[in-house]
Amino acid sequence: MPFSEFPWFQQATIEQLTTVEWPSPAHLYWPLLDVDLSVDSIRHPEKFPLISKTSTSPAPLS
Repeated sequence: MPFSEFPWFQQATIEQLTTVEWPSPAHLYWPLLDVDLSVDSIRHPEKFPLISKTSTSPAPLS
């Protein structure tokens, strides 16, 4: 799993990486990182491009 495809794990500790739950056959969950991934996205990351929903410019202050 390259960091370019899974950047959430790049700064993770060993404990964070190895604390993994398998809540369903198709999903893995890293509770210490609050990362939930489908098994298919791990097997085929090219089908799941990383797209940020955050704005690139800060919101105006009111």
